[in-house]
Amino acid sequence: MSGRNSGSHHPSHLVDNPELHWSEEHDLPVEGAWRDPGPATGHAAGQGDHWDRDHYGEEAPYFDGAPLPSRRSTRVSKRIRRRRRTVVFFIVLALFAVVVFFVVQTVKPLLGGFQAADYPGPGTGSVQVVVPEGSSARSVAAELRTEDVVASEQSFLDALGVANGTGSLQPGSFKMRKQMKASDAVAVLLSKDAAKVHYAAVAQNLRMGETLAVLAKSTGIPLAEFEQLAKDPKAFGLPAKAKNLEGYLSPGEYRFAVELGAKAILTQMVDATKANLDKAGVTDPAEQYRDLTIASIIEFEGNEANYGKISGAIENRINNPNGETGGRLESDATVAYGLGIKTYNITDAQKADKKNPYNTFANPGLPAGPIGSPAEASIEAAAHPESNPYYFWVTVNLKTGETLYATTYAEHLKNVAKYTAWCQANASECK
Repeated sequence: MSGRNSGSHHPSHLVDNPELHWSEEHDLPVEGAWRDPGPATGHAAGQGDHWDRDHYGEEAPYFDGAPLPSRRSTRVSKRIRRRRRTVVFFIVLALFAVVVFFVVQTVKPLLGGFQAADYPGPGTGSVQVVVPEGSSARSVAAELRTEDVVASEQSFLDALGVANGTGSLQPGSFKMRKQMKASDAVAVLLSKDAAKVHYAAVAQNLRMGETLAVLAKSTGIPLAEFEQLAKDPKAFGLPAKAKNLEGYLSPGEYRFAVELGAKAILTQMVDATKANLDKAGVTDPAEQYRDLTIASIIEFEGNEANYGKISGAIENRINNPNGETGGRLESDATVAYGLGIKTYNITDAQKADKKNPYNTFANPGLPAGPIGSPAEASIEAAAHPESNPYYFWVTVNLKTGETLYATTYAEHLKNVAKYTAWCQANASECK
């Protein structure tokens, strides 16, 4: 019987599986390539379930020594290759970015187009620059550019960075030149000799509580310190009628020296109000309190163009008990102040409440005191009212301040109808 190369005894059905080869160590089929040199001589292909040395002899089937990769190992290899490519890509990208950075830094000084615009200095004229509390370097740069102190915001920021002064800017009022070199502007702002101040902008028509809040925010002094001091008007030389500092905190723009405490700051504002009263010719403390009360009402009832007429109408009301209003001031603004609210719309029930010491509908004469801190113009109008026959006034357009006057109540109702119509067309303005 002729045979093939002899080999180990294995089941014949494995011969046809191209994905298996024999493990020499364990005599078991493993994944690989099976090579069959041809059909067995003397034994038909497919006959029998096995072969042996006697049957195949020296021409028995054999294996190729180089196994083919499995599907699993192929997938793993692909993943590894992808990861390697990704890592290499990012390494190359990082190296490229580093190279570009150093090239730009090297070339930048040589190219004028990369440099921020800057004035050669030393500059001309003078301008006062205020740096408010908590200002950022960028906001200061914007202000300097607006005032034409520096040629560009970036030139200032660059110079500030070189001086390591980004976190060293202090609030204050600084005298500077226009068109300064950015580095010179930085030197002025960082100078220890510069006057340092707290900047506070106190608007008109603010009530005392609102003004104290502005001061606390602007100076960093606790609000409670201001509030406690405001309860002691005698400490500021005010008349016995004054319950607090309401009416005496003059509005305006202030630059308080940083070393000033709360009392010194309030004293400066009270002194400004006293100066306005003196300028208007009102020197008696009792008359000053009355003047401030009327002036504060005038500011809430109209605009500066109408201060004189409104002041005259107020005097007509409170000085004529037999007049159109029976000696009552009848101001919505005073009622709202007593209620602790801000509104143009006072209800009939609120107008009838005599317990409100600021209710000038239910109580004759002036309210218990000022309802805000008036400025110079209204103080002057209160001290020198315009003589007129009017008892009534109403602002019929809150945007333009247009105000109409009347001698009788019947005329006044017609004017009020115009105000009502305007409010219906501008509901958001009449709250």
